[in-house]
Amino acid sequence: MKLNDDILSGLPFWGQLSTSQRAEVAEMTYTRLYSKGSIVGCGSNCLGLIQVLRGGTRVYLLSPEGREVTLYRLGVGDCCVLTASCVMSQITFETNMVAEEETELLILPAHTFSRLTGENIHVRCFMYELATRRFSAVMFSLQQVLFARFDRRLASFLLSEAERTGSRELRLTHEEIARQVSSAREVVARMLKRFASDGLVSLRRGVIRIERPAELKKILSE
Repeated sequence: MKLNDDILSGLPFWGQLSTSQRAEVAEMTYTRLYSKGSIVGCGSNCLGLIQVLRGGTRVYLLSPEGREVTLYRLGVGDCCVLTASCVMSQITFETNMVAEEETELLILPAHTFSRLTGENIHVRCFMYELATRRFSAVMFSLQQVLFARFDRRLASFLLSEAERTGSRELRLTHEEIARQVSSAREVVARMLKRFASDGLVSLRRGVIRIERPAELKKILSE
């Protein structure tokens, strides 16, 4: 089923496509719904260009031992090409993507997107600019994992989640948080208990309530 222009016009380069290119994109692009926890793409499974229409995803690296390192997250309107190693030959590592909630994606298949990047300078510039932004996010995440104190990483995550959801009550398990901040569940549990003993948060099964956000923010600047 062809998508209407209201959806397709959300692609950042839509206005720079020729009439024939727009027709091809309209013909080939499709949407797909993913339930929470579903794997969107992994390894050599190359979808092409994706854009989040609703929901959100998390992009991460997976070690041979099964440890996850979160690289960045995508929200509504965000695009991604780092899962498209078959489009960008410069991408030499494999990433994984999972839906953090029920998520609808707009997908432009790899072969179509690859042809557009070869034909249209605006699409090619978009691809490299987007890749640069994503690599910047990757480098920031790796710097946090390698060099930042864990209490800062956890405080930053809790505050960003509260801002993202619009609520100071976060319905997350220790295991889910550990995956997000690239740590072990036991480490997360110990730090949350420390935060709770300091009165920064309160804990109950499956729920973390931020009690003193201003104090959590102070940790970020210590």
